[in-house]
Amino acid sequence: MLKVLIPVDGSEFAQGAVRHVINRYIEDKNLEVHLLHVCTRLPQEITRFVSQRDLDAYHNDEAEKTLKPARDLLTQYGVPFESHVGHGDKAEVIHATAKAMGINEIVIGTGRKNSFTRLIEGSLTNRVMEISDVPVEVIAQGEESKLEKYGLPAGIGAALTLLVVANE
Repeated sequence: MLKVLIPVDGSEFAQGAVRHVINRYIEDKNLEVHLLHVCTRLPQEITRFVSQRDLDAYHNDEAEKTLKPARDLLTQYGVPFESHVGHGDKAEVIHATAKAMGINEIVIGTGRKNSFTRLIEGSLTNRVMEISDVPVEVIAQGEESKLEKYGLPAGIGAALTLLVVANE
């Protein structure tokens, strides 16, 4: 049985990864599906004024809200699954969970962006691929924005031209 982990953050991109896995399940029922939501730790400036019980309740509520659309979609198509919640750095928790559970593949949804934008913003998908020795299937969706497609390359070209002219 192939074990698949889908990180879920409540985005439409994560739902796209869930739909992709549903399509795979329809073709081959030999899939074990695991959803994972990773709660980021709140800053200490906030947590020191809140009880641990309230923090746990907050994280549980957020995880339930985030996982619900993915759970509903899997249930609608009769796909059996398990849900998991982790805490900490998202990429590290995704990797550690995959290793601990013997996951065969991580399926992660992402929006289309050019490589320069991914480099500047930092990308969870890229971080997971960098640190994980578990295969990662990336489900890219949407289109990169016109600014990313035309504006950034034009801006970089203009800046390089100015540097060349300034050096002469």
